[in-house]
Amino acid sequence: MKNEKLEILGRHTSYNVQKVLWFADELGIDYTHQQIGGKHGGTNEQSFLELNLNGKVPVLIHGQEAIWESNTILRYLAELIATSTTQTSWYGESAFQRSLVSRWMDWSIDRLEAEFVGVFWGYYRTPEENRDLTAIADSINKYESSLQALSLQLAENDFLLGSEISLADVVTGVLIHRLYVLDLKISFPQNIRHWYERLSQRKGYIKWVMSDFSELKGRTVY
Repeated sequence: MKNEKLEILGRHTSYNVQKVLWFADELGIDYTHQQIGGKHGGTNEQSFLELNLNGKVPVLIHGQEAIWESNTILRYLAELIATSTTQTSWYGESAFQRSLVSRWMDWSIDRLEAEFVGVFWGYYRTPEENRDLTAIADSINKYESSLQALSLQLAENDFLLGSEISLADVVTGVLIHRLYVLDLKISFPQNIRHWYERLSQRKGYIKWVMSDFSELKGRTVY
């Protein structure tokens, strides 16, 4: 990876951008970061749409190539680092091990992210007078149900797949902090709280995931 340009595009208040920035820091790779999207704008510009026709962040630029979709970027970086070092534990060394990581990456999008968004957007990003309390309560119940699934997986593990952190923890862990610190009655099982404490000791998690997101309060547009 030496002498190959890596640039991460996307506003740091986006949780999907945060997991890429966090992971890049975990890998210890050199990269530049450009704030795009939200209050920074830029996602509708032709130059950005040529990188990602969907007009969404994050986007990773590696040399002359552009990679989009956050989980795809994570897998790309994990495989990229594995080709230049002996570090392969983030995504697994065998097809089966990678399937264990991938199932949580898929599950996070299908279940946990949808429920997280229902709570965070419904409560925090919606002005108080416009909140649908019934819909928020329903999203909280579904989110708590998913937390139980994570808790069972963490019953005998420090991290989701064992004693070492993996991409499974990155994609799910990024969806914990904001709802953990908001003034909401969400029940976080003990295993989740212990796991969150482990994640919150990691420099990349502190820098990116635990960063200030107050600019998003009551903001109903991206």
